[in-house]
Amino acid sequence: MSIFKDKILLITGGTGSFGNAVLSRFLTSDIKEIRIFSRDEKKQDDMRHEYQAKYPEYSDKLQFYIGDVRNIDSIRPAMYGIDYIFHAAALKQVPSCEFFPMEAVRTNVIGTENVLTAAIDAGVKSVICLSTDKAAYPVNAMGTSKAMMEKVIVAKSRTVDPTKTKICCTRYGNVMCSRGSVIPLWIEQIRLGKSVTITDPKMTRFIMSLEEAVDLVLFAFEHAASGDILVQKAPACTIETQAKAVIKLFDPEHKTEIKVIGIRHGEKMYETLLTNEECANTIDMGNFYRVPCDKRGLNYDKYFTKGNVERNTLTEFNSNNTELLSVEQTVEKIASLSYIQEELKKI
Repeated sequence: MSIFKDKILLITGGTGSFGNAVLSRFLTSDIKEIRIFSRDEKKQDDMRHEYQAKYPEYSDKLQFYIGDVRNIDSIRPAMYGIDYIFHAAALKQVPSCEFFPMEAVRTNVIGTENVLTAAIDAGVKSVICLSTDKAAYPVNAMGTSKAMMEKVIVAKSRTVDPTKTKICCTRYGNVMCSRGSVIPLWIEQIRLGKSVTITDPKMTRFIMSLEEAVDLVLFAFEHAASGDILVQKAPACTIETQAKAVIKLFDPEHKTEIKVIGIRHGEKMYETLLTNEECANTIDMGNFYRVPCDKRGLNYDKYFTKGNVERNTLTEFNSNNTELLSVEQTVEKIASLSYIQEELKKI
């Protein structure tokens, strides 16, 4: 029996890579229904036909709702009878958000507020919101909007009884071969005989698979308290290491060259999953970190004489001070992905 037995799950932005990963894992389980909420009817139609072909006996569990998180009136009809929500709808392309920052605000901040308000009104038991490492010490519009999203999530969690609706957040780094991942681009460049383009060889990024991203959300679902932010202890590698690993897999003769094109709009040299300030109260949970919600109110005077001088010895957790993978280790991690295995068959 799974934790989703006879339950109804809603995935906002569910036609993306995360939604597909959740469907692949749970559609054939004892879950009652999975609802996909998104604004792209073409992607919904493609997904409907794909899963009808792959899982004909389970496809009736899959339901689709067209709407936009920016419009709360389009969200409410999808909330009827929902038990749990995975909120994945987002604008997350860094350069696009740099040029259209208000669009990032409308989707990532206001959209999240709308989803949470509708969920609370509908009595949804648990909402897990997906964030990003770019929300910690943000320098770009995407990260800044996601940082504000996290503030909305934590603030909203304080306004509702957690026994009625639990609201928490997961924060993770680059998900390999998801939408926005550079790996599919590199594979295409190798096939066309072009150089693999990278921004800066020394730039580091956390790396994880889609399955690990789902694992983090499930861990939060089972172990987080309302208002928490959950982080996985992910490894990282340099962009150069990742590019060399992909070349090693798709060009065994190593004829492909690496071309440095420079950092794009809004990019950082390394990413942070836990800020130094968050580390003060972070709880180590094995393969994950938990950042508890600060439950204090605005009555600061009440706490002034009872300050907490104890501090966790953990300091900032970023893609420079985590485990850095070698080329061989990165090859092993990338080669384990189902997307990569399918692409290798085409060689």
